[in-house]
Amino acid sequence: MFSTRWQPLNDVWSEMGRLYDEMNRLFDRYGHADPRRRPAPGYPALDLTQDENNLYVEAELPGMELPDLEILVTGNDQLSIKGTRKQPDGEAGVWHRRERTAAEFTRMITLPQPVDPDKVEASLKAGVLTIKLPKREEARPKKITVKAD
Repeated sequence: MFSTRWQPLNDVWSEMGRLYDEMNRLFDRYGHADPRRRPAPGYPALDLTQDENNLYVEAELPGMELPDLEILVTGNDQLSIKGTRKQPDGEAGVWHRRERTAAEFTRMITLPQPVDPDKVEASLKAGVLTIKLPKREEARPKKITVKAD
């Protein structure tokens, strides 16, 4: 005769496993206790570089369109990127995972130098927003000619 052992905690352990998996997913998405793994400081992720005359900002904005964005320069050294991520269109059916949420976002950074807001240029290509911010004349390096006696 074959008998099965009664295991009243199977459902509890199953739920604990699901809770464990969900907590790991949340920590992976919004931050982790491991100090070697730092979460991104905000959305969108961006890079800031410069050359002699310009600052350049590149921001990852997959699926976004330029009309969905608002780019502002205030106080000559504050850059704001605002926008709305729209919910992706999905086929009718059962969702198994939905992490790409619709949301409004604002990302503001202080630029390392004053820029000329009237000459700022922005383009969006392949999900990457590129902003060219010309430095104000007084922020550009000046070459000094040294005279010899």
